[in-house]
Amino acid sequence: MKSISTVFAVHNHQPIGNFESVFEEAYQHSYKPLLDVLAIHPSIKLTQHWTGPLLEWLVKRHPELIEKMKQMVLKGQLELLTGAYYEAILAIIPEADRIGQIRKLSDFIEKTFDVEPRGMWLAERVWEQPLVGSLVKAGVEFVVVDDTHFYHAGLRDEELLGYYITEEEGALLKVIPIDNRLRYTVPFRPLEEILHYLQKIASEDGRRVVVNADDGEKFGVWPNTFKSVYEERWLENFCKMLEENRSWIHTTHLGAYIDNHLPEGRIYLPTSSYSEMMKWALNPTAFVHLERFENQLKDASLYEENASFVRGGYWRNFLTRYPEANHMHKKMLRLAHRARAQKKKVPKNVFEKIWAGQCNDPYWHGVFGGLYLPNLRFPVYRNLLHAETRLDALEGRRSVTVEETDFDVDGFPEVLIESPMMNLYFKPSMGGSLVELDFKPAHFNLLDIVSRREEGYHRRLLFKKNEYDNKANIHDGVLVKEEGLEQYLNFDWYRHASLIDHFLGEGTTLESFARSKYLELGDFVNQPYESKTRKVNGGIELTLSRSGALWRETKAHRIFVEKKILYRGEDEKIETRYMIRNMEKDPVNIWFGVEFNVGMMAGDAHDRYYEIENLSLTDKRLRSSGEESNVKHWKLVDEWLGIETEFSTNAPATLWRAPIETVSLSESGFERIYQSSMLIPNWKLRLESEFSVRIVQTVRQLQK
Repeated sequence: MKSISTVFAVHNHQPIGNFESVFEEAYQHSYKPLLDVLAIHPSIKLTQHWTGPLLEWLVKRHPELIEKMKQMVLKGQLELLTGAYYEAILAIIPEADRIGQIRKLSDFIEKTFDVEPRGMWLAERVWEQPLVGSLVKAGVEFVVVDDTHFYHAGLRDEELLGYYITEEEGALLKVIPIDNRLRYTVPFRPLEEILHYLQKIASEDGRRVVVNADDGEKFGVWPNTFKSVYEERWLENFCKMLEENRSWIHTTHLGAYIDNHLPEGRIYLPTSSYSEMMKWALNPTAFVHLERFENQLKDASLYEENASFVRGGYWRNFLTRYPEANHMHKKMLRLAHRARAQKKKVPKNVFEKIWAGQCNDPYWHGVFGGLYLPNLRFPVYRNLLHAETRLDALEGRRSVTVEETDFDVDGFPEVLIESPMMNLYFKPSMGGSLVELDFKPAHFNLLDIVSRREEGYHRRLLFKKNEYDNKANIHDGVLVKEEGLEQYLNFDWYRHASLIDHFLGEGTTLESFARSKYLELGDFVNQPYESKTRKVNGGIELTLSRSGALWRETKAHRIFVEKKILYRGEDEKIETRYMIRNMEKDPVNIWFGVEFNVGMMAGDAHDRYYEIENLSLTDKRLRSSGEESNVKHWKLVDEWLGIETEFSTNAPATLWRAPIETVSLSESGFERIYQSSMLIPNWKLRLESEFSVRIVQTVRQLQK
């Protein structure tokens, strides 16, 4: 009689910073009901991976579930996997952090459940062969990755019904493929389809195994799955199906299967992830081309036999697609290297803050909100800045320092001004803009924002599809959280930051500027500036300058722009003095504006708002738009964080304010997300020789 072993595994994860309500909803709709169902079917083996922050939350909020899991472990029904404690993409963090994060989760599991995990869940299944050595050093015996990885190594379906060994410099690791068909059918397809598939791949010798492993949230949290999985009893019936066919379907654990079977052989897996991830890593044009090519192969009935030769991009290219993700990543690396370079002993909690800042979710974007969600980026920066302030104290840092270095590894030097109070990171190569502004007392980066970029899925909005099969996989169908989202599909031609210098063309309006559909006459916004620094009166003066031009058709009028930024280490003020010089004999009419951005995370919250001197605003929300004349003072207040940032200028300006909002896709549909409040004081004038203006930005804590 033919038989087969099968592993039922789920990966449960909530990123740091996700809302308490999201944790609780996932608990009520997925984590608890899944274990409730499995507990009444004790013969069905279950393998689970929980990330560290989620396990911590369960211990605190729902110890009864922890107790149930302990009993299931004790009875031999539940197998637990380790992994990176904060679900980091292991390939992009230092090896010491890889080992530290894995050991931290393994220790937590052993302490809580009295069992030492042998196997590991690899975050987002992002595989690079050099990881082998790190995993072995961390005590990992085996890891599950997608069958996609094996296909790209040249293997066929019938060769993926076991496990393999791989090695790096002689360190041996066992790798187990996850079955792609089950990943798409469980729990979305009829049980008969799954049973038929298992019958098809079962063998006379019974030595084959098929692994179904994927996100636990698809059992109740993904759209419409709570109804199908629990109310319509899909999971209950799935368990009964396995029980009724136990004579030839043997549910097992990964470790148990390895203990009782020999490997299929040795393999070296190429750098890879699951197929969707590799598509998302592509730029939008390549994304569309790949989808079109795949559809052409499917139409010609050529896809199945050639799928192993069709693949998308490389995970690390998210760091090229999104400079904001790259910036965050390089900030993390800077602190990780700085901590390990200390001569004094660094407290363990400093490294743990850095590890928390390695949580993968805000470093990329696909079908989940990821990078576009401010509430996921916020805790990454918050943890990194906690680590930085502790390193400042450890080093006895009291004054302001300046460093020229290629911080973001783009081939051009940045200027980093750092003090115990603030960090100011400038990009001379990109308009001399300010791209990071950390207010350390609040552990907050005011320039933690993401610009508006085209995504491959945006075309689905333009086609106005709004359909969703309630049994569909999350990658199918379209949902929208509000109508008319297509009108917010504005794409930026430069990266939003602060101290960006604009020369506007006639006819520019606040609306056209905010939509990035206006005429820019100057060549200053994203072009290189020269930089020089000097120490002055206990502070740092940074001078950024550019000889450029105003362009009208093919005629250029030469303009010189200089901005001197003065910052004193213990000060809460950043003073910028602009000088614009006419380099031609003839006077010229200019419309000059300076763009600032402030990301306060929530555009509609009642406790985050604008204040403009001598004005009573009808709409004070940070998501509001408006144009005010003759303005010299304005501020943005964040009562939730307990800070405010105030601006003042010595030359009355017309002040534009508008939100930067992105449209992105998440598991619950397309949504509009507030990224920042954009502020542009601007002046229209006839430039004879020179124009000067002084702008001061102050960041302070609110009075309690």
